Order: sequence, then C-alpha cells, then structure tokens
Amino acid sequence: MMINEIDGVDWESMGHAYGPASGVPGWLRGMASADPGVRDEAFNNFYGAAHHQGDFYPCTAASLPFLFEMADSPATPDRGSVIELVLSIGRESLDMDPEGVYFTPDGTESRAHVDALAVIGGRAEAFVRWVRDPDPLVRRPAIEGLGLFLGDGVRAVEVLRGLLAGSGMVERLLVVRTVATVALRDAAVHGAAAGWLDVLAGDAAQVPEVRLAALVHRARCAPGEIGNAVVPAAVGLLRRITPGEIGGEDEASCRAGAEPGDAAESAPSPGVPPQIAAAIEDLERHGRVHAPTTSLLKALHTLLGDRVLERTALLAEQLCSADPGVRYDAISMARELMGQWRGDHSGLVVLLGGCLLPGDAYTAAAAAEALGSLGPLGEPARESLASSVGEARAEHGPRVWAARDRLVRRAHQEAVRALACLGDLRALPCVLAALDEGTDAWRAVQVAGHLAGAAGDLTPRLSKLLAEVDFADASQSMSAGALVSALRELADPQAAAALTGAVTAAVREEQWHTAAAALNALASLGRGAAFAVEAVRPLADAQDVTVRAAATAALWELEGEAAGVVPRLVELLDTHEHDEATVVLGRIGPAAAPALPRLRKMLTAGYEWTRVYAAAALWDIGGDAEAPAVVETLLEAWAENDATSNHVLACLGRMGPAAGPALPPGSEGAHPSAPQRPLPQHLQRRGTAGRLPHHHSLLLSTPAQATEQQRPQHPPGKHPAQLP
Repeated sequence: MMINEIDGVDWESMGHAYGPASGVPGWLRGMASADPGVRDEAFNNFYGAAHHQGDFYPCTAASLPFLFEMADSPATPDRGSVIELVLSIGRESLDMDPEGVYFTPDGTESRAHVDALAVIGGRAEAFVRWVRDPDPLVRRPAIEGLGLFLGDGVRAVEVLRGLLAGSGMVERLLVVRTVATVALRDAAVHGAAAGWLDVLAGDAAQVPEVRLAALVHRARCAPGEIGNAVVPAAVGLLRRITPGEIGGEDEASCRAGAEPGDAAESAPSPGVPPQIAAAIEDLERHGRVHAPTTSLLKALHTLLGDRVLERTALLAEQLCSADPGVRYDAISMARELMGQWRGDHSGLVVLLGGCLLPGDAYTAAAAAEALGSLGPLGEPARESLASSVGEARAEHGPRVWAARDRLVRRAHQEAVRALACLGDLRALPCVLAALDEGTDAWRAVQVAGHLAGAAGDLTPRLSKLLAEVDFADASQSMSAGALVSALRELADPQAAAALTGAVTAAVREEQWHTAAAALNALASLGRGAAFAVEAVRPLADAQDVTVRAAATAALWELEGEAAGVVPRLVELLDTHEHDEATVVLGRIGPAAAPALPRLRKMLTAGYEWTRVYAAAALWDIGGDAEAPAVVETLLEAWAENDATSNHVLACLGRMGPAAGPALPPGSEGAHPSAPQRPLPQHLQRRGTAGRLPHHHSLLLSTPAQATEQQRPQHPPGKHPAQLP
C-alpha cells in the first residue's frame, strides 16, 4: 500500500497552522485505524491544523495521494469521512485564486491550492467508482466530488443521471443538485442539463422531493429567469410531500424530534457560566437538519432574494407542512426573512404561534425562541404564547420552569421569555418562581427588564441577586451584567443602593465593563439616585476610559450641573468613548455650547457612525444654526450605512421643520424651494424589521408628528424642562 510510503515524504520541511507538519503522517495512519476513538482524534487533528478553518498548506496537498488510497481501500473503516475530507480540500481549492500566491504562517510562499487541484483532477476517475459504492456514506460525498472535479462535463452528467433510479432519497437529491453544479461550471452542458432538469421537474412519475429539487436547481442554473410560476409550483410539490414518503436509511436523519440526551438532565460543566454552556448547545441545535428538502428550500429562498411576498407564501406552506421536519426547519428560515426584510410579517408570526404545540416540545421551543427574538413584531402570537405557558403549568405543575424533562423545560422557558419580551404580565409568575428557586434563573433575569409593570416585585429580587454576586470571580461577570441590565430597564429607584454597591465592588475587582454598566444603570434613575453621587464622582477620573465616560454621564444625570461635566465630555471626544460623550452632550443641550467647535470637526470623520452621533449632538446643542450641516451629514451617513437609520430618523424627528429638506417631495412640512433628497434605493426595502419600527411613519408624517413619535422619555426624577 502507498500508505506504507508515507515516511518517504519530507514532512518536517512543511508546516501547518501551528508549526511543523511532523504530526501529519501519524494523523493519516490514525484515519485508517480500527479504533473509532483513534480515527476521530486523527480527523480532528488534521482538520484543526493541516486544514485549519479551510486553510491550505503544502502538507495538505501532500496528504491527498494517501487520502485517495485510503478511500479506495476496502480495509479502511471509515471511507466516507476520508472522501469528505478530500471533498473539503477540493472545494476550498476551487474557492481560491488559481493565479494567486498565498503565504504560510511562517511567511513562505505557497501555491498548495493549485497543487491540490492538480492531484484531485488527476485522480477524479476515483469519484466515478465511489458513486457506485454499496455504502451510502461513500456515495454521498463522491456524488458532489464527481460534479466538481471530473473534467468531462458530458460524462459527468451522464454518470449522474444514471444514478437517479434506485438510489435513496438523499442521493437522488444530491444527484439533481450536482447536475446543476456541472451545468454552472461547464457551458458546454448547460443547455442539456437545464433541459433535463425541466423535464424532471414536470415528471409526475417522480416523487415530489425529486421534482422540487429539479425545480429549484433549474432556477439556480438561470436565476435571472425565475418566473412567477416557480413558487406556486414549489408550494404544490410541498403539499404532496408526506412524512410516509421518506423511509429506509434516510428516515432517522430527517425527523424532527429529540436527539439523544435532549430529554435527560445533564450536570453543568464546573466553572463554565451557564450562558456559555447554553450558547454551545444552541450552536449544536441550530446546525441540525430535519428534512431532506431543507437545503433545497434554503436555496430557493436565497434565489428569490428580495421577493418577500413570494418567500412569505412559500414559508407559510412550509410552516403548515404535514412533515414535522419541514415545519421545524422553516422556523429559522422565517426568522431570517423577518429579520432581514421589512414588510407585514404578521401572518408568519401567527403561523409560528401555531407551532407551539404541547405534544411537540422540541418544535415548540424553537418557535418560541424565534418569537422571542422578534420583539414587538411577535405581538400577533401573544395569545398563543400565553396559552402555551398556561397549558404547560396546568399539565406539569407550577414548577414546570424547572421540569426534569429538558425538552419540556426548554419549551416552557422559551414561551415564558417570549411572552415577557412583549411586556405581558402573564409571564410574571414563572419569572418570579425562577428568581426565587434558582433553576435557570439567568434565563428569567434576561427578560425581567421587559416587565416594567411589575418592578415592585422584580426589583427587590434582582437587587438581592446582584448583591450576592462575587465580583472577584470573573465567571460571574455575565450574570452581573444581565442583572444590571434588567434593573436599568425597570428603572426603579429602589435599585439605586444595589447598583451603587455593584459599582464599588466591580471597581474594586477591576471589572471595568460591569462597573460601567452599573454606572449607566444608576444614571437611568436620574435624581432618584442622587445619593450615589459621592460614590460616582471619583470615578470620573478613573484610569479606565469606559468607566470614566460612564461616571461622567452619571454625574450629569444625578446632579444636572453642566459646568462640571462638559469639559470632561469634550476631553472624552478624543477617546474611544467619543460616541457616548456626544450623546451626553446632546442631552445637556445649549449648556454644552463649548463642545460645538470639536463636534463640527467630527462631521468630517471617516466613520459614518461618528458623523451621525456628532451631527445629532450639534442639533441638540446648537439648534437651527447647525441644521443644514446636520441634515446633509445624516442623509449621507444613512445612504452609506442603512444601520444608522434609527439614529438618523430620531434626530430628524427632533428637528421638526428644520428637517424639511430630508422629507420626500410633496410631504407636508417640506419647504417648496428646498432641495429634495429621495430615499436611496437600497433603503426602500432592505433592513431589520425589528430594528426599524418607525421608518415609514416618519417619512410620511409631518416633522411635528415625527418629533412626537421619536421623542425620548425623560429619565425618572428628571423634569422634562431640563431636557433639550
């Protein structure tokens, strides 16, 4: 075997992500080991160093002949994983510039990606053998490799078409996708391949999954030619798919439901904050695929792009599918659509609420999590969430928040959290129980701030938990930050003492980020926390700039004396906290006039966010005299970066009639002779809906109405007359 010649390669002269490649021959041998543990370690080591994050090194290319030999040998225990590694190396090679020269970590020039493609191309006939292998785990990566690397496109399509009959569902869908891949890389076969896909999509003798794949990948071959009939056809095919049509070897991987360990209790890892452990679980969960059509539907959504109405119709069908896997995977697609594109998404929100089924806790948890991420846009599902919470308490008892069954617990917790995010006090009993009993209390803390109507119940509990934080333990910083954030949102003066204690403790332990957050929370209480001034004042001279900025802002909110804070804020304009300083200067208003010259200079900054903050402060301090420069700066920044829109519109709203040049032509309040600035094309549709609640109303209302919509609430204890 060629693997016996592995020591003849000068591995020492090569390197990988972490140094010399001397370990590579051992990893290659390990991939052929009969011991599964040894194999797993070998693959992990190779991916982590010789193919680190898809990177290429000479040792990566030098490994390919041995990988091909292992994949060809019946004695290799896990040939499918070997072929997947070859495929990964090949895919990454294709994505690199064939004329480019890259550098290894030690600075050596490398064209290993070109060498890798040469090796794979020279051995591409192996893929033709592997696609006919009896092992489906060998066939699946081989199908994609055949489409990417067999030089003869006509032969590739011929071989692929011959595989369609008699294959399992996963392989059939791969075959259809790969024919489209060949068509896209080889113009000589594009017409014939596209024609075959057309025929396949209309072939009533084929199962609907295959027809759907052909429909989607035919569109992929010519995305500019997608007509109005594609989505209705896809919907019709989805309706014909039933769970019973997927069977045999593919069924286990395509059903939504509990994975091993999901329903069992597991002990948290010692020393790992629960938020981190949960985030790792979320990453694993979100990577699961529950239906063979998921990749097809994702591809179709990508192809449809900004055709929001058609995508909404498609998602509505997915969320109502008889296949639980299709329904489950549609949840994340709906969440993505609503997060990226503006529009009336209430219908999708209602359908997500319909996924809160008590008999399917796995899907219900995903739906509730998605609804919670939508914020106010989740309103149409309010009653569905409340029903879910009530039904769980009725079935599992009042302590269901801490249920031993992890699926039931997670579904209930996510529903409570989503309901709390809507400010619905029906979530309160569950939140209070979590805070009192301690199980997963951090999840309740994260949403407690939305329940302002229950501040009297929540503030004492949150304050007690904050007082119990050990600021010397860095692993508790996330919990401290969440508690501070919740207290800030509740804005209850009862929290002032606990927040002051948190500031002192965090500074003592040099937990600067937490100290700054607690200072900001104190500032939100206004004069109601005035007794904390003596603890805050020394921190305005703190070495840490973030703490210094937060303390200076807090002094203004607690005392309201501009003379002492404006010079400090002007100094902060030359630090990385310049945005925070400009915001506070704007809140101070005309009394911050000494900052005007520096703020005017900031309008020429290269970073658009710096210009937006400076322009807003200029208006709040200087008023009408600054209006022309402010309007021009805001609109230019908005055109440059859509993410600035909320800040831009808030300032334009405060400007009232002075913002006339920014209004659409013909709007009430726009000056007839003022130059009109149309809304940039890319801003008319794209944007995070949950982040842009007032876009259209601001653009279509009068300046006075816009001002009222965007006027910020004054801090507790601060009279409105003190605001700019």
